[in-house]
Parts: sequence; structure tokens; C-alpha cells
Amino acid sequence: MSAALLLAERGVAVTLVERDDRLGGRLAAWPRRLADGTTQMVGHGFHAFFRQYYNWRAVLRRVDPELGFLRPARHYPVVSRTWPDEDFGGLPGRPPWSLLALLARSPSLRLREMRDVDGPASLALLRYSQAQTYREYDTMSAAEFLDRLAMPERARALLFDVFAHSFFNHAAEMSAAEMIMQFHFYFLRNAEGLGFDAPDDDYQTTIWAPLCARLQALGADIRTGAAVDRIEPGWAVTLRGGHRIEADHVVLATDPAAARGIVAASPLPPRLTRDMATIRTTAPYAVSRFWTDRDVAGGRAAFSSVAREPLLDSVSLFHRVEQGPARWSRQTGGAVVELHAYAAEAGIDPATAARDMWSQLSALWPETAGLRILDTDSRIGTDAPAFDVGSNATRPGVATDADGLFLAGDWVRMPFPCALMERSAASAALAVNAILRRHGVRPVQVYSVPPRGLLAGRTDKAGRADNARRR
Repeated sequence: MSAALLLAERGVAVTLVERDDRLGGRLAAWPRRLADGTTQMVGHGFHAFFRQYYNWRAVLRRVDPELGFLRPARHYPVVSRTWPDEDFGGLPGRPPWSLLALLARSPSLRLREMRDVDGPASLALLRYSQAQTYREYDTMSAAEFLDRLAMPERARALLFDVFAHSFFNHAAEMSAAEMIMQFHFYFLRNAEGLGFDAPDDDYQTTIWAPLCARLQALGADIRTGAAVDRIEPGWAVTLRGGHRIEADHVVLATDPAAARGIVAASPLPPRLTRDMATIRTTAPYAVSRFWTDRDVAGGRAAFSSVAREPLLDSVSLFHRVEQGPARWSRQTGGAVVELHAYAAEAGIDPATAARDMWSQLSALWPETAGLRILDTDSRIGTDAPAFDVGSNATRPGVATDADGLFLAGDWVRMPFPCALMERSAASAALAVNAILRRHGVRPVQVYSVPPRGLLAGRTDKAGRADNARRR
């Protein structure tokens, strides 16, 4: 959607082809009829719109210049059975003050308990530079790096393990370099701190419907329920059923498995086919939404991360975030609680995930054990990208050696730090600029957090797109 919109704004004729019957991917939302006869919107899980998502927010400003549909999350607690809750909301934005404030405030980071922390390993977090960090740490797992860091148990559980798990990858399989980059992007080097916002209604209402309306007003053709079988240089996109769409350029922006399958079925250069074959989908994630007869305790945050539970990773109270669930809550007196497991074990089924996550929530929030569950919507997702140990060496970037074919998504190798929704939007913007450059058309502005760590040296010149602007 980002690529289509930015191209259409520059006068390019765009056809957007979507396999599913709705847009949005992991950010999609759709209606579900409850047992009480009401209709509620559900989705693939809560998403935090962090304030350093500069490129994604720039796209969203096309339909709401003030981003008035985003509401701040004032608290960001991490909860566990073992330790008291720790809230990471309200920290200063700009580094190094954010880091100093965390050290001063966090009970997980008491100086007397930090004596055994490995100095060189901890400095790697502050010395991020793309070339050096990936050269030194991409062949190490995130779990091994955290072991080497030797943080106190509480700090590792509440800060580092929670953070690493939130990228849908098991720490034992995830590249340490990728995790270090995420620390750099989300906390150590952006001017926004850990503050984030969330839409005040479901994603279809606040994002996809207005973006579609704007894209169609620009003359674009949006085709949903249209699965792509293969693409052929020249370019032609062949849909399932045989219909062909002719194009001058193609931006392939799908989930990892779909992109890998399309490339494998297409007559494309061997290197691209070989590199795409290494792109893997990570562990499944589980999402269960519960409608209950009564509310949870009044002081619970709208979003909480969870530490050291076997399955449960986060709790979202949608009746305190979105308008639709809030109306249902006012009418019934109940709550709309979503539980999310970011990296579950292979083979897990929705019913088991829902049962186990609710049991684990009851141990964390005792009042939930007495709630009666009126309805449940559970699903298992298998479309999040893996960032395996050593995968950066073969991960394709936005430009390919197939002239006129570009890649975009949260799995694409990027020249500056970014992740998740922002990685998708930023890679799309780079693809758009590569196309516009061919036609001598003014590029779109691309933004990045500072690409180097606070203590990074100045000899490494790698890393930032020539049209990326620091924020």
C-alpha cells in the first residue's frame, strides 16, 4: 500500500494486487459475529505505532495530517509472576538521557548487581554500525549474546528477553546482530524513546478504508482476492487462473513465504532465486481475543508485556483502546482482552493457545480467574519473517538483479535501522524512489534514526540510503 500510494501520487499508473479478500496483512482487521448477536472487529494482534516510525507515519498523514486517530499509550509495563511490574513509559526521548534515566529509575539495573555484566558485549549495543555489527554478530544467536552479556536475572527477564521475543523469533535462532540493531532503533538511538501510540478504532476503519479511498481517487486499480502465481521479466504478472497484468515495474511486497514461492515459480536471475530460497518464516504466533462478563481491575494498562511465561507475551485491553470494543464494554459491563504469543512452538492449535494463555494471565492478574468468558476468537499466524543466525549474508535488499523488480516488506535487508511496520514502509519508499529515479521524477523523502550508535567509530562508511534523512 505504501509503494502504491507514493507512486500514484507522482502520476504513475498503479495496479495493486492482493491475494486475500482484504488489505492489511498482519495489520488487517475484519468483522466477527459474537454469540450475543453483535459484530466486532478482530485481527492478527495488537500493534504499537512507535513514534520513530517516520516513514509509515508519513504515509498515514496522507489521510490524517494530524494523525488524530492515534492515541498515546501512557504506560508500558512489563509484568511477571516473579518480580513487581516495571513501567517503561514516561522516559525521556533523546539519548543518552533516555538510557541514563532508565539506569537511574529501573530496579532491574541496580549498580551493585551490574558488576558481572560483560563490558565489551554491553558496548556492542552502543557501538552499532551496520557493517561492523553484522560482521561480528550475525553468526551469533541472540540467546548466546544475552548469555555473554551476563545481565542480572531480573534485568534479562524484564528488559532483554521481553524485547528479543517481541520480534516473533526465538532468541536461540535469531541473529544477535539483528537484535542489536533493534535495540539501536527502538531505544538507544532514536529521539522518541519507547513512547508509542495506538489507533482509536480498528485498523480497517482508521487505516485501510481511508488509504484505499485515497489510492482509488488517484486512479489506482485495487484488486483483492487475486493471488499471483508468477512474474516474468518484461514485466508480466500472472494471476492464479491465468490472467496476466502487463507492467513496466513490479514491487513484490508480500509475506516471506509468498514472496519465496512467487520467485521460485518465476523465470528470474539465479542469484535472486537462490537468495530468496533462504528467506524463512519464523515461529508461529498465537492471538486470542476474549469477551468477558466483567472488566479487569481499573488500574491495568491498555498494553502490557509479559516476562517469563511459557506462552503468553502480551496483554491488550481493546475496550480501553478502540471505539468499537469500548461501546460493547459500556453496553455489557464486560472487557475485551487480547492475549498474544509472539513465538509459539510449531504445531500449536488455536484452542490450546487460548486456554494456556488465559491460564497464564490468571496467574498474573488474579481477578481474571473469576471472569466468565462469553466469546473467544483465536488464531495462529505463520507469516512473520525469520532473522536466523547468519541470514543477513543472503538476505536480499530492495533492488534486485532483475531489472525493474523491487522487493519491499519487513523481511527485506535495509541500509539503515528499521523494523516491523516501519521496515515495510521504508523499503517501499526506497523501491518507489528507484522507480522514480528512472523517470527523472522527484523522489519521496525517506527518514531514518541516526544510523550509528552513540559510541560507534567514524571509520565505517556503510549503511544509509543516499536519500535517507536523519531524524
